[in-house]
Amino acid sequence: MAPFFVKNRRDGSRLLSTALVVCAAGLIRFDHPIGRLLFLAASAISLYWGYCYGRLQH
Repeated sequence: MAPFFVKNRRDGSRLLSTALVVCAAGLIRFDHPIGRLLFLAASAISLYWGYCYGRLQH
């Protein structure tokens, strides 16, 4: 099974920044149920990808 993250820091930073932008979009529309769902999903992915990004060596 392939991991849910890339093997280099450049692509990892792109994934992480994209997830944070989606998280911010969900936070802006937090008053709507879809905004809440988007925020929760994107924040969970951001936390996981942030952890994975921190473990990359190069």
